[in-house]
Amino acid sequence: MGIIETLALSMGGAWASGVNLYGTVVVLGMMNNFGFIDLPPDLQILASWWVLALAMFLYLIEFVADKIPVVDSVWDALHTFIRIPAGALLAAGAMSGIDAGLGDEAQTAISLLVGGTIAAGSHFTKAGSRAAINTSPEPVTNSIASVTEDVAVFGALYTVVFHPVIFFVLFALFILLLIWLVPKIWRFIAEVFGNARHPAAAYGQARAQHAGPDRGQFGKITLSGTTDKVQLPKGDPKLPPR
Repeated sequence: MGIIETLALSMGGAWASGVNLYGTVVVLGMMNNFGFIDLPPDLQILASWWVLALAMFLYLIEFVADKIPVVDSVWDALHTFIRIPAGALLAAGAMSGIDAGLGDEAQTAISLLVGGTIAAGSHFTKAGSRAAINTSPEPVTNSIASVTEDVAVFGALYTVVFHPVIFFVLFALFILLLIWLVPKIWRFIAEVFGNARHPAAAYGQARAQHAGPDRGQFGKITLSGTTDKVQLPKGDPKLPPR
């Protein structure tokens, strides 16, 4: 593999791992076994049929879990500790096939850092968009997003192997999308969960409203923190006898 193909494999494998690690392992391992790509020595483990069988099994589990609202976000949260390190290792393994003249330790460290960063970027983009989608009550959007992500992973790996230059163009577009989209996604999530009020806080707010100048009116507390005036009956409510 040349330098361009190796860089594409390193960056593309890390990106795809951040979205769907098990699908990435299956695609790269199968491509190696069928002669479409010659993986570097440190990644030959992906071509093991034992590894492929385990990856296929886990991919089927993710294929189902990824389409169930809330479950997909829990799955993403757990895989924060799996996809990012795996993406870093995959990037470093891909770069082991060339000598960049930096020394083995420095080249490995840089590959791990860059690969982990790329995997983190794609992972948090996916996890954030799924958390935003889960604010919608209907489940269809989750399935559409899941299939779209799988298609994106398989398409990215196809360009990595057969059209690496096109991959670099698509990757540059992803960076621009990442810069524009991720702050909006997490701002939306913060607004959604930030509007929720703890029952104790809502009760305290209600007491303060009732003791204020509009004593005859009680503020009905909503999740957004606004109040709707509701007229209370005059006089103190009846209390049970002591």
